[in-house]
Order: sequence, then C-alpha cells, then structure tokens
Amino acid sequence: MSRHADRQRWWAVAALTLAVLTIGFDITIMNVALPTMATALAAGTDGLQWIVNSYILLFAGLMLPVGAIADKFGRKRLLLIGLSVFAAASLAAAWAGDTGAVVAVRAALGVGAAIIMPSTLAIIAVLFEPAERGKALSVVVMGMGAGIPLGPIIGGYLLNHYWWGSIFLINVPVVAAAMVAIALLLPESRDPDPPRADLLGGLLSTAGLLSFVYGLVEAPDRGWDDALVLAALAGGVVLLASFVWWELRVPRPMIDLRLFRLRLFRWGNINATVASFALFGLLFVVPLYLQFVLGNDAFGTGIRLLPLIGGFVVGVGAGTRIAGRVGHRLPVAAGLFLTGAGLAIGAFTDMASGFGYAATWYAITGLGIGSALTPSMDAVLAVLPPERSGSGTAITMTLRQAGGALGVALLGSVLSQIYTADLNVTGLPPSAAAAAHDSIAGAMGVAARANLPALAVDAQNAYLDGMTTVLGLCAVIAGAAGIAASLAFKQGESRSRADLDVHETATRGV
Repeated sequence: MSRHADRQRWWAVAALTLAVLTIGFDITIMNVALPTMATALAAGTDGLQWIVNSYILLFAGLMLPVGAIADKFGRKRLLLIGLSVFAAASLAAAWAGDTGAVVAVRAALGVGAAIIMPSTLAIIAVLFEPAERGKALSVVVMGMGAGIPLGPIIGGYLLNHYWWGSIFLINVPVVAAAMVAIALLLPESRDPDPPRADLLGGLLSTAGLLSFVYGLVEAPDRGWDDALVLAALAGGVVLLASFVWWELRVPRPMIDLRLFRLRLFRWGNINATVASFALFGLLFVVPLYLQFVLGNDAFGTGIRLLPLIGGFVVGVGAGTRIAGRVGHRLPVAAGLFLTGAGLAIGAFTDMASGFGYAATWYAITGLGIGSALTPSMDAVLAVLPPERSGSGTAITMTLRQAGGALGVALLGSVLSQIYTADLNVTGLPPSAAAAAHDSIAGAMGVAARANLPALAVDAQNAYLDGMTTVLGLCAVIAGAAGIAASLAFKQGESRSRADLDVHETATRGV
C-alpha cells in the first residue's frame, strides 16, 4: 500500500472519530441539562425520563437491521445518512417548544446514532488488516469515550451562559466537519453478495429490542413487579426468541447468529457487554455523588470525571498494544479484574472520603474498562469477514447498549430501594416526603427550602449507602467476568484453526 493511501486511511479514522464523538456527548450531556429543561418546559418526572429514554430505545432497537442494511446498500452512504439525521434532529431539538417535541427529536437522535455506530465499526473492519485494526479501533473508541466527560463539562458551561437548546447545537459543527471529511476520504464498501431483505427478521428484532429495553428503562420508576414492565420484558423475550428461531432457519438471515459459535465472537461480545454494564452503571451513580454529596456544580462535576476518562484512554492504548502482542486473553481478563478492583475500592467510600480518594478509584476503574473494551471489540472484528462487518458489529453494539440499559435499570433499582429505605422523612408533609424519596436532588431541594440541614445530611448518607452497594455489586460482576475471560480465551489465541473452520461454515449461509 502506498504511503498516500495509508495516510488517507488514518485521516479517515479521524473523520470516523468525529462522527462518534457526538454520541459520547449525548450519553452524559443530558444529565446536567435536565433540571434546566424541567423548569423551561414545565416538564414532570415522566417527561424528563422519556427525554432520556427515547434516545436509548431507538439507539438499541434499530442497530441490528441497520447493520444488515449497511452491508447491502453501502456503509459510507448509510453513515452519511445517519450523520444527516443526527444533525437535523439536533437543530430541531434546540428550538423544540415543549416536552413532547423534545422527546420526538431525541428519538430521532437515537435513530441517527443507531445508523452511525455500526456503520463506523464496519468501515474500520473493511479498511484495516488485523495488524492495524486494533489501533484504529482504539482511536475511535477513545473518541467516543472522550465525549462522555466532555458532555457534562461542555453542557455545564453552555447552560451557565446560554439557553438549554445550545447543548444540542454543539453537535452540528462537529457532525458537519465529520460529513465533509467522510465524503472526501472514505471509500464506499458493501457486501458483494448481500442476502435478500429479511423483513420478518428486521421486524422481530426491532420490536423485541424496543419492548425489552422499554421494560428495562421503566422498571426503576414503576417497579419490577409492575404489570406494564413485566409485559414489556416478557414480550421482548418472546419476540427476541422468535427472532433467533427465525434467523437460524431462514435461508439468508439478516443476522448470521451462527457467528456465536466462534469463541472470539461469543466471548468478545460478552466481555464488551460487561464492560459497558460497568461503565454505564458508574456514570449513573457518580455524577450525583459528585454534585450532591461532594457539593460540586454541573461544570465542576464534569471536570472531576477527567480521572475516569484519563484512565480509560490509557487503558484503551495499553489494551490494544498488549492484544497485538500476546492475544486478547491477557488485556481483557486483566482489564476486567482492574475494573472490579477499582469498583471495590469505590465501595468503601464514606462521608469522610474526599475527591482524592474518588479520583484514585475512578482512574483505576477507567483503566480497567479501557483495557478490556477495545480488545473485546477487536476480538469480534477478528473473526468477521469484511462483507459481513456491518451486521456483525451491529450485534456487538446492540448487546453493549442493552447491557448498559440493563445496568442502569438494575443498579438504579438497587440504589433507589436502599436510598428510600435509609432516608428518614419523619415529620415532613406528604408532598415534601415524596419529593425527598424520589431522588437525592429532591431531598436536597426540600432541605434547602425548609432549612433542614439534618435532612440534607441524611439524604447524603442514604445515597452513599446505595452507591457503595451498587459499586460492590458491579465489582463482583466485573471480577466474575474476568475469571470467565481468563478461562474462555486461550492464551495467545487470535484465530485458531478450529475457529476458522467454524467461521467458514458460519458465514457461508445454509
């Protein structure tokens, strides 16, 4: 390959990194904007939840069919369409006039994100040979990871100086630059022999994922025994089971589920999902701790997440280099063990712990997640033929989003139950007690309005009890996943002869 062509490929990676940076923003930027939007839009708790969850629902629900569509009609073309949808929805969101409009455009942002992510990873699989693919993937993952702490930092600054719609406008110039670069630098790629449109498979996968993720995101608020939550979860399981049954029998499936016979594909997906579970769980509990227990504002909270992203960036680079030398087993297992260790340290946080203690376990946890995540995703790409890279990476991203949603739902329920049980609201009027039980933000607001410093301290302690329990639970899950990874991956294994034999069978079709 000529030096010019090689340089152009890496410029293309920079363009892809810009494309996913905005998705990283949207994971966290809403966390700091919701209080302001609640006032400006007169939005209730349900409305605010749907502003967040509509994005997650569409993001997770559409990636499987989008990956197959990208393989058939062209990954570059679909990526440009996804970026166009994302930019248009961002513009519409900035001037949305009521809660319903914001929910709708947030759903459109989820559609754009569902197109961008699998298309981006599929393009990397096509552009790079195994020797360089891990490095290219790590750059893109770091780009998305960088958007996570930048969301609160940029969002906090914009909310202090402009109106709430400005948090959406920040996406537009980034997306525009990415579109220009992608149009100029990326070659088109597609499956030369795409399967016929699997309409039933697309319908079953989308409906099943939407139903299942809907049940997950509603469970913390409604309760796990709520009839609607149970119906959504059960319906999702039935639809997804039907999808699996159909895909294993249709002559040309939308998603070739036989790829899960491959050890690297199967365990790469499992470990990436666990890493996402830990990351999303951490991002769910930590910002509220920084803001309401340690007393930082939105901008300060974002700044104090930098040790987490610093560790993450170092871990991504280290994991990629180690995987390239000795295989996937060591960095994935070690990364998951480090993640568990960092979370276990965090589980011993008390009211006397300052930010120095928090920064230490943030950095360790970020280092572990970064070390495990990129080699896990590279393990998946290692066994995907280029023509199926879109549908294969769509499976990975869908599982990661579902794992993240499951993490927030399960851990949110645990945190909420402990916080509610520990908080003493004796003597408060019913409305004030309900507001205090609803969240630590509500309790701190009640304490400030009624001049009840004891309530504020009690709420902080109750939240801390719930947070440390959640961190301990995450530590156990990450440690167990580390043990499984050390046993599942063979040392030095990248593509064993057995895996290659299965791969040839799995990707031929029936």
